[in-house]
Amino acid sequence: MNIYTNNYANKPASAGDHWARLFNAQRLGSDKLPAMLDSARTSFHKDYDRLVFSHSFRQLNQKTQVHPLTNQLGIHTRLTHSLEVSCIGRSLGMMAAEKLHDKLPNGLPAGVTPADVGVIVQAACLAHDIGNPPFGHAGEYAIRDWFLHPERQTILPHLTPNERLDVLAYEGNAQGFRLLTRNEHHPDAGGMRLTCATLGAFMKYPWLATHSNTVASDNLRTGNVQKFGCFYSEATQLEQLADCLQLPRSKQHDGFARHPLAYLLEAADDICYALIDLEDGIHLGMLSYPDVAAIFYQLIGESPATLVLPPQVSVRQQLASLRARAMMRLVNTVTDAFVANSDTMLAGTLEGSLFAHCEPTVKSGINQAKQLAREQIFNHPSKVRMELMANQCLHRLLDAFMPLAWTALASSPKPFEQQRLLSLLQPHLEEHRRQLSDNIYHNILNILDFITGMNDHEAYRLAQELQGHWGTII
Repeated sequence: MNIYTNNYANKPASAGDHWARLFNAQRLGSDKLPAMLDSARTSFHKDYDRLVFSHSFRQLNQKTQVHPLTNQLGIHTRLTHSLEVSCIGRSLGMMAAEKLHDKLPNGLPAGVTPADVGVIVQAACLAHDIGNPPFGHAGEYAIRDWFLHPERQTILPHLTPNERLDVLAYEGNAQGFRLLTRNEHHPDAGGMRLTCATLGAFMKYPWLATHSNTVASDNLRTGNVQKFGCFYSEATQLEQLADCLQLPRSKQHDGFARHPLAYLLEAADDICYALIDLEDGIHLGMLSYPDVAAIFYQLIGESPATLVLPPQVSVRQQLASLRARAMMRLVNTVTDAFVANSDTMLAGTLEGSLFAHCEPTVKSGINQAKQLAREQIFNHPSKVRMELMANQCLHRLLDAFMPLAWTALASSPKPFEQQRLLSLLQPHLEEHRRQLSDNIYHNILNILDFITGMNDHEAYRLAQELQGHWGTII
C-alpha cells in the first residue's frame, strides 16, 4: 500500500488558486486557525523568529560549512552560511513575487504581498541546513558507512525495508524535517509548528528514501546515495503537509512535487556555494584570486577591462565588490526563470534546478564554480585529513551509543560503560519526552537525534573523552 495520499492531486484550479494554497499559513501540528496575513507581524515572520531562537539553529554556529574545525577567523560555519542564504532567499522571494504579480491575471492572492513571499523563503533558507550532523557532509557519510559495516548485519534485519533505508542512506535533509516537525519546542506534537508554506519551501526533496534508493542497491555501498527529505518516521507529517498545500504527485518518482518556493531556496544555496565558498578557498590558500575572479566576471556578464573597481583595495574588498555585482545579476536572472517556468512548477513537471533554465553564461558560470570547488577545495589534502578525523570521531560516538538501541531493555545487568552512556543520553531523551523502548528503529533515531544535534566541537571532545583523552579541546 502506498503511504502517500492526496485529495487534491487531480483537482482543477486556476493559477491564482494554486498560488493561494501554496501560501497557506496553517501551522503543521496545530489545530488553531492561521493568523491574518495583514498583521504587522505575520505568521511567516513568526516562523523566522522561532527558528532564530531555537537551540538547533544556535548549534549551527560551530558546525562545518566546508572546512571542519578550522581555526581561521572569518571562515564560514553553517550558521553564517545559513544567514547569508536567507538574505539571498529573501531577495529572490520578493523579486519573484513582484514579477509573478505582474504575470497573474488578478495579481498575487488576496492578503499576500511580495514581502510575505520574501520572508517565507527567508525563513525556509534559515532552516535549510538545520538537520546537518557534525562535520557537514562528512558526518552524513560517516553515519551511512557505520551502518553499512558487516558488524551491523545482525541488527538491520530487525528493521523494515523503509527503516533500513533511512539509516543506510542517512540524510541531513530528512533529519531537518524531523527536527522541525517533531523534535523542537513541541516534541511529537508538531515540533516547531511552522506554517505549511514555510515547511513547503524548506522541503527540497518531499519524498522518502524509497524514491530512488533500494536496500539491495550497490549504490549504497559505493556512496552514491540519492537525496531524500523525510524519514519513514515522519511520513505522516509529510502527507499532512502535502495535503495542506495540495502539492501534486510527482511525475518522476513516488512522492510529491516540490513547492515552487523550494526552487528559490535551492538557488539561494547554490549562489552562496558558488560565490562565498570560493572566497573561503582563497583565504585558506586553496584557490587563486585570478581563477575565482574569472568566474565572478562571467557571472556578472562583463570583462575585467569594462568593469571599474575602486582603486587601491585589498583582495578581500575586490572579491566583495565582484560578489555583490554577481549576486545582483543572479537574483534577477533566477527570478526571471522562476516566473517563466511557474506553470511547470505548479504542475510538478519542472526538470532540474532554476539555473538549468537560466541563460547559458549564468548556467555555465555556476557549473564552473561548483567544479572548481570540487577539484581544489573538497579534495584538498588538508580537508581530506580533517574529514578522515571527522569519520573516526563519529564512528567512535556511534560505537559507544548505538548499541543502546538494541540492548537498553535487556533484563540482564548492563555493563558499567553502558550504564554511564545511558546516563549521558537520558537528559536528551527526557527533554524530548521519550525513552528507549522495544522499537529498535525509534531507538536508533533518538540516538541519532542526540549525536547529530552536537556541534563539531562537542562531538570531537566527547569522542576524545570516550577514548580516554581527558580535556582535549580544539
